[in-house]
Amino acid sequence: MFKNAAAFSLHIEELARNHKMSHMDAVLKYCSDNFVEPEDIKSLINKTLKDKIQMDMREANLLPKQATLYV
Repeated sequence: MFKNAAAFSLHIEELARNHKMSHMDAVLKYCSDNFVEPEDIKSLINKTLKDKIQMDMREANLLPKQATLYV
């Protein structure tokens, strides 16, 4: 188990990068590999990881796009 949410986030980012998958897929892979239910790790998902998951979901058209301001 991880000491804090930051350590878990770093592990998920590394997993996503090494396996060329989205952050959500990396979280689900971690859960599957470690026989953990996704509901049990919700306290380990910090704001940064949540934002990256949302960005991946928007790029995959699974969440509505948000307006962006280009300056």
